[in-house]
Amino acid sequence: MQDATKSPPPDAARLFLALCPPATVQAELIAHAQAWRWNAEAVRYAPPDWHVTLHFIGLVPRSRLDELAAALALPVTPFELRFGQPALWPHGLAVLLPMAGPAPLQALHDRLGVQLRRLGLRTDERPYRPHLTLARHAEQAVPPAPPAWGWTVRGYVLMESTGRTEARYRVLQRYGGGDEVGTDPA
Repeated sequence: MQDATKSPPPDAARLFLALCPPATVQAELIAHAQAWRWNAEAVRYAPPDWHVTLHFIGLVPRSRLDELAAALALPVTPFELRFGQPALWPHGLAVLLPMAGPAPLQALHDRLGVQLRRLGLRTDERPYRPHLTLARHAEQAVPPAPPAWGWTVRGYVLMESTGRTEARYRVLQRYGGGDEVGTDPA
């Protein structure tokens, strides 16, 4: 995997597909993140950077962005995504895990994977593990009590990793409808 802290070359974009929580859920996430006891080395993500990755695509020539944006438009069956378990993963990732992986989430992941492969792009062969990353380098962090909230997902986004810590990600394309796919476009 590419180093996400480095900026991609100017003629390429580091892309991924994701679910972005709406502003109301971001408020809940902020309160949850503040309840963690963070170690000094933890690098916390800012609320606009919070997302649940559907697929990491990787480096793609910018000349393909329009093609990809159009080809990745798939219908979404709305579903409830509820979080309920904070966890510390290997390599210091502090994450929130869904209470259960809803079947429509797995179906969306699978359909997008098929479409990515049709476009000649590789997909991760490991089983899908939906999660929302709160921080990196958080090996010694202590999570609070599990949250119990979520949102109705009606869409997803194509995002670009910028390589900048002040604005890690940028939405390139929104799919589906409503505010549940993130904040207002810039």
